[in-house]
Amino acid sequence: MRQMTVKPIHIIGGGMAGSEAAWQAANMSVPVILHEMRGVRTTDAHQTDNLAELVCSNSFRSDDHEMNAVGVLHEEMRRAGGIIIPTADKHQVPAGSALAVDRDGFAEAVTAKLDAHPLVTIVREEIDALPPEDWDSVVIATGPLTSIALAEAIRAQTGEDDLAFFDAIAPIIHAESIDMDKAWRQSRYDKPGPGGDTAAYINCAMNEGEYNAFIDALIGGDKTEFKDWEKSTPYFEGCLPIEVMAERGRETLRWGPMKPVGLTNPHDPSVKSHAVVQLRQDNALGTLWNMVGFQTKLKYGAQTDIFRMIPALEKAEFARLGGIHRNTFLNSPKLLDHQLRLKSQPRIRFAGQITGVEGYVESAAMGLLAGRFAAAERLGKTISPPPASTAMGALIEHITGGHMQGKKPTFQPMNINFGLFPDPAEGTVATKDENGKRLRGKDKGRAKKRVQAVTALADIDAWLSDA
Repeated sequence: MRQMTVKPIHIIGGGMAGSEAAWQAANMSVPVILHEMRGVRTTDAHQTDNLAELVCSNSFRSDDHEMNAVGVLHEEMRRAGGIIIPTADKHQVPAGSALAVDRDGFAEAVTAKLDAHPLVTIVREEIDALPPEDWDSVVIATGPLTSIALAEAIRAQTGEDDLAFFDAIAPIIHAESIDMDKAWRQSRYDKPGPGGDTAAYINCAMNEGEYNAFIDALIGGDKTEFKDWEKSTPYFEGCLPIEVMAERGRETLRWGPMKPVGLTNPHDPSVKSHAVVQLRQDNALGTLWNMVGFQTKLKYGAQTDIFRMIPALEKAEFARLGGIHRNTFLNSPKLLDHQLRLKSQPRIRFAGQITGVEGYVESAAMGLLAGRFAAAERLGKTISPPPASTAMGALIEHITGGHMQGKKPTFQPMNINFGLFPDPAEGTVATKDENGKRLRGKDKGRAKKRVQAVTALADIDAWLSDA
């Protein structure tokens, strides 16, 4: 173990949040011991022993920091000297306006950076109980796949019943098995992504008859059977299995992941597609493609049969089929303070998806804050949370108090969105366009988002300069 002159912070879990927390603390000159069980014990969802492995999509979603809340969060994390987003930038693959990565290259780079940091020690071991008392500063960042033993120890300490939802994984297809005589390359509305590519997605069109047959097959397909104790667990609305969406109505998918708008089939431009399945590049070589929005609980045999009903995918070969796993998260508004500390044991902080944020970026952001909070405390300082006008501050506000109103408060995981931000100051949002015409509807909403984005980045700069 590397020599340490300051007592270390212990971080449990080497996913997005744990990796970011370790990086932040170490860069504040506080030593870190990062405990990661993979290498000793595997999970149902991971494929490698790398830190920050992406187990679902390879996309960090929109990178637009002027009009999109997750893009604002990306930019805040870049400005905070993070490891996750800057590494993603270096390993990006074409994905329209989104920031997507070569998943293996990304995770390998994060692992190498942390392993090389002189103040980070990586220990491959499972922590199956609450940490010992002499670990006086701990960040638990075990994510949605927290081991059963540790989850039970947390439950016993908090006195709270587990809150959980199912998270589903989309299939990945070998590029060479896609029929490009039927499919075509195009980003929706030809919108360029971070790398300038306007043709980042592979599109597979369906006519009305093909779509209806596909919906029937999805609804009737063999699905994973849950154990009795799992059956009452709700799904996260932002990551519903494709067949669950189909069961909500025949048109649901056409207004969701299979919407045909903004796309023109060059093989038959005179015919409007009834529905379109999009594939997003999953690795730097472009040999693997992810089925966008096709997270599923269908059994493997049903997946291959049903997904090969999609024109252009009749001969699809799958590098990975979809799957489903159980996610666990805390009732954070009741259990955690604004420093992400467990109220009953302030030496313990939580970070990442277990706190009730949803998504890679949001999880990493909570790790960034937990690492900074813990390091400052170790150095005898106190850092206040970022203001609620920032993306990171809005997330902190959501998970530590956003759902405690009312007689029966409910707390559910949340992606970052402008609905979590406070309204802009009066008079700061334009009410008319450059021609003097009053803004209405979507144009009015865009003007508000633009001000919220500018305010967030100015406020995060001020917070970072004071921290």
